Amino acid sequence: MNNDRIAGNWKQFKGKLKEQWGKLTDDDLDVIQGRREQLLGRIQERHGIKKEEAEQQVTEWHKRNPDFFFEKS
Repeated sequence: MNNDRIAGNWKQFKGKLKEQWGKLTDDDLDVIQGRREQLLGRIQERHGIKKEEAEQQVTEWHKRNPDFFFEKS
């Protein structure tokens, strides 16, 4: 997937992420920029949950929002 598509996709879904994980800040979302591992780390940090729980939440969120593309690394 090219970076332009990831960037455009990311802008569309920032609001959805904030709805799901309300403790994420705009700065967090700017750092994450569509990278799954960054998202997992920020969710863990802000919401005080374990990595496994963050992974489960992100997987479930992604099932409900299949048009969102994560960067591979």
